[in-house]
Amino acid sequence: MKVLDFPLAKITVWFLAGIIMAYYLMPSLFLAVFAFSIGAILFATSCFIARKHNKIIPFFGAATYYTSFFLGVLTLLFHTDSLQKSNYIHCSKAFETPHHITFTVREKLKSNSYNDRYTALINEINNENYHGKIIINVAKDSLNPIIIGNIIKVKTTLQHNSPSKNPNQFDYSKYLADRQIFAQIYINKSEIGINKKLKKDIWYYSGCLHRRIIENLKKAHFNAAEMNVALALILGQQQEISSEIIQDYQYSGATHILSVSGLHVGFIMLFINFILKPIPNTRKGSFIKLFSILISLGAFAVISGLSPSVLRSVVMFSFVATGDHLRRSGNIYHTLLVSLFLILLFEPYFLFDVGFQLSYIALFFIIWLQPLLKTIWSPKSKFLIYIWDALTVSFAAQIGAFPLCLYYFHQFPGLFFVTNIAIIPVLSFIMIAGIIVMIFAIFTSPPEFLVLIFEKSIYLLNEIIHYVASFESFVILDISFNFYYLVAFYLFIISNIIWFLKPTFNKLVFVLITIILLQLSFIITKKEIENQQELIVYNTKGKTLISEKTGKKIIVFSDDKLILNESKNSTLNNYIVGNYGQLKAVNKMRNLFFYKGSKIFIIDSTGIYSTKIQPDILLLIQNPKVNLERVLKDIHPKIVIADASNSYAIQKSWKTTCIKKNIPFHATAEKGFYKLN
Repeated sequence: MKVLDFPLAKITVWFLAGIIMAYYLMPSLFLAVFAFSIGAILFATSCFIARKHNKIIPFFGAATYYTSFFLGVLTLLFHTDSLQKSNYIHCSKAFETPHHITFTVREKLKSNSYNDRYTALINEINNENYHGKIIINVAKDSLNPIIIGNIIKVKTTLQHNSPSKNPNQFDYSKYLADRQIFAQIYINKSEIGINKKLKKDIWYYSGCLHRRIIENLKKAHFNAAEMNVALALILGQQQEISSEIIQDYQYSGATHILSVSGLHVGFIMLFINFILKPIPNTRKGSFIKLFSILISLGAFAVISGLSPSVLRSVVMFSFVATGDHLRRSGNIYHTLLVSLFLILLFEPYFLFDVGFQLSYIALFFIIWLQPLLKTIWSPKSKFLIYIWDALTVSFAAQIGAFPLCLYYFHQFPGLFFVTNIAIIPVLSFIMIAGIIVMIFAIFTSPPEFLVLIFEKSIYLLNEIIHYVASFESFVILDISFNFYYLVAFYLFIISNIIWFLKPTFNKLVFVLITIILLQLSFIITKKEIENQQELIVYNTKGKTLISEKTGKKIIVFSDDKLILNESKNSTLNNYIVGNYGQLKAVNKMRNLFFYKGSKIFIIDSTGIYSTKIQPDILLLIQNPKVNLERVLKDIHPKIVIADASNSYAIQKSWKTTCIKKNIPFHATAEKGFYKLN
């Protein structure tokens, strides 16, 4: 690949390697600074020698890559808020007892059934300066809503983000930690004191613009369902979209259009270029076009709320526009690399964001693979050319994103190509009409006829998406896919594309090696599955669920058979998919288990037990009315487990008893699932 000949490509690869190493190993800041300083000295020395002798020395490259690696390490460490002493995570007392906490509201999040949710920046804890981002959960009531820029003071306790409580479940705590959010607070509006003075920064003005747009759209009688989709399509605001609509977009393979990405920003840039077409392509005219595009993209980022996905796309296309202005549009790979490098230099944790990974991998494959796919067929009519272009772009993006989608989401929409062909004409019109409507809405209520056209076009888009999504048999769900497969599949895809671009014997050997690696990934996975034996006590609120896994075979025990008759039991399904399992049997809960030499005794709501049983593990379920101190004295278990079918109050009492008796106590509601292997 010629792109690898570009020096920044190799520098970026080493920079990314440094970020990844720091993310997983988290070395000390002192060692990282020391290593980077050595690299900087070596780099400066090699530059001096190269300039003195007027030639590049081999040592120069090694020094550059070494320095790039530790620049990546330092970048991530400097952007890890928890390593800074002034971060609220180090105020341990604020997590134990109520403290006066002052914070500034930064962003509105999607609400749930009980709370309005926001991100905020901490200013003070008990009049001491602290900083850091948290999530605010405000109980819903009839009072005036909180707005971006409000400075709020409240007496409350910080709460750590809860890690996932069941195996193979989405780890929301880790997701928030990657965004430098380590705590949440839960408050009522009656408890808070709102400062009359607002913090009027760029986020405040962005929030004001956003609210103004929504108010003006409502005045124009924009239907709520379509308006929420419009706000997602044009401004990247998904907070109010219904779960049914989101599922339709997922099943049809069109989720990407609900998140503002390169597709949307690309449309906006094309629209601006179309408007500026009368300006001549002179040096001055080109500069005016570039300045107008950059200002327009920046304004779009502010209006849309400065969300990470929007900022990424705006930065990326700003570089594309700049490259075009400098007459370097052919080096699109270089533009992509520069934008990637600079974005991660300022926000290294974006590298671990699924949206970021999918955006760049899809765009890279469109640039790299689509021209190759396009050469397979050369249609004559304009209509067929349009269809073929849409297909090749869609297939290139999907081939690139395919392994990542399977790894993160374990599903694949089989009709993605139908969706993309069907929606692109409608989406093109929606983007143009949407931009015009939103510009109107910034200043005043848009004309009702324009809003009606825009609304009906979104309604048509939703109907197309819903129709495609209704063919659920084409949506492949619950695909087990691990990291071995991810790496092997990408190597296989990349090697095949390289070989097809210019076949040679060495490239064919590379393809054959990746096939062997692919087979090895299957063999290693199969071997790991065959050797896997474990018993899981799940954390399912109000119910008891236990599974026993031997190889692929999974046997489930439950106190409530309805739990297995639900349309989709996500807790159990996540475990089955994540562990390549097959559900072989569903059995009624029994009171005694034997597993790998361990005796497990269960006391249920009846509270009945036998003193003759001396179990290794005691499992308490369904709030048994027993004197635990007497039970422990009678049967002498080595550990006590309480699942989430028990009330919080009784678990607290049991924990105190176990601590008194010096017996380990594991409450799944507190510590998550219990695994015996």
